[in-house]
Parts: sequence; C-alpha cells; structure tokens
Amino acid sequence: MSDIAPTELIRLANDEGNSVTVNVLGRDPRWSAGLEAEIVVTTSFVSGRVALALSASKLEDWSDALKRLDAGEDVAWMEMSRGPSVFIQLTGERECPEVVVEDESGSMVTVRVPLVPPDDWIADHQKRLHRVIDHWVPMLSA
Repeated sequence: MSDIAPTELIRLANDEGNSVTVNVLGRDPRWSAGLEAEIVVTTSFVSGRVALALSASKLEDWSDALKRLDAGEDVAWMEMSRGPSVFIQLTGERECPEVVVEDESGSMVTVRVPLVPPDDWIADHQKRLHRVIDHWVPMLSA
C-alpha cells in the first residue's frame, strides 16, 4: 500500500472543464467515526464546494451506487442523510450523463453538471473507493 493517503474518492470530469469531485480531507476531529470531505463542483459558469462528513456506511453506499450504475441504473447517493446529496443520471436532461449536487440542508442550492466521463469510469471509481476504504476506514472508531 502507498504511504500517500488517497484523497480523491470521486472525480467525474470532461474535456470542457466540467467536473464534480469528492475529496477526503482527513479524519473528522469532531467525530471519531467520520472523515472530513468536500464536494467540489467546477464549470465555466459556476464553481463551489460544500463540506461533507463521510462514514464507513456512506462509503458502502457509494459501493452499492457504483454497482447500480454499472447495471445501467441512475443513482442517488446520500439522499436521505444530513448534508449534501449526489445524483448521477446516465442520461440527463441534455441527453448525456449528468451529476446533480444538492445542498438542501445547507445553502439550499442545486447544481446540475452535464459531462461525459471516460468509458472506464466505473471501474476507476471502484478502485478509488477501495483505496479510500483500505486507508481510512481502519482509522475510524465504530
């Protein structure tokens, strides 16, 4: 295993500069079973970030979401939890994949980012997830 902590759980981007990333920043100092993270949205029109708390169960939910995406289903990740939600629609409003980030409990802002990820993006994200789990989850207390 690498000595460098994996920080990029999600990176969905296209050649036009649109991207949605979820970055792990480290252990949450206020919650021993959590990780500090952030969702970062970048487009030529709007950019922003929102804080996010990740737990082992949210990482498991992301694993399930990746399996559903691989089966051709749209997904909602963290929809019923406090904090922001991420929705991935394989065919969005513009007939291409899009990521929707909602921060209803905080800023009450929703951002829809159309993008076409590379063909191997699901496999890449499964590897990212496993690296994050292998490194960070053993440090968390239940």
